[in-house]
Amino acid sequence: MDSTFLAWLFRMPLIKRWALMYCVKAENIAEHSHQVAVVAHLLAVIRNQKFNGNLNADRAATIALYHEAAETRYGDVVSPTKYANEQISREFKKIEGLAEQECLATLPEELQQVFAEIIVQDDVDTELKAVVKAADILVAYIKAVTELYHNNPEFEHVEKNLKHKLDQIKADMPEVDYFIETFIPACTATVDNLSQQNSNG
Repeated sequence: MDSTFLAWLFRMPLIKRWALMYCVKAENIAEHSHQVAVVAHLLAVIRNQKFNGNLNADRAATIALYHEAAETRYGDVVSPTKYANEQISREFKKIEGLAEQECLATLPEELQQVFAEIIVQDDVDTELKAVVKAADILVAYIKAVTELYHNNPEFEHVEKNLKHKLDQIKADMPEVDYFIETFIPACTATVDNLSQQNSNG
């Protein structure tokens, strides 16, 4: 069969995030997925090295790379819409599930079993799924912090809501707290400041 799987994924740069908000820097789901993969890998490594974890960091990164694959079917729906009420949220979950299955079906049959545990969220390992979710929230939080740093008040409520979510996650995932303290302060630094920090370090 001719597979359309890759063709769909290569359209991810066309799908914008934060569609209803003014952004200093535009963002698409392809770059978002890359960032979430980097952060998920870091979180897994931190847990293993600092908090006696036993996660497959490479697997976490792979799951994160594909975690938005279903959005190639319906686009990025903003959170206020997706979570407007319980009924709407349930319906969107159904749509997401159908989109994941459609995405999976575009693969050659002999590859589908491997990708089912990566793309279909109900089939993803629970522990790794939690790491990817935490990474997703952290990446959005960094985006909010960066937009606020550039004097964009559109992200004030976003930063507040995400900080609350992260505070809740920290209790069960100390690697998240370690990540925030270690990596986020430099995320708003200028290139010159980053270079100076590296040369001083």
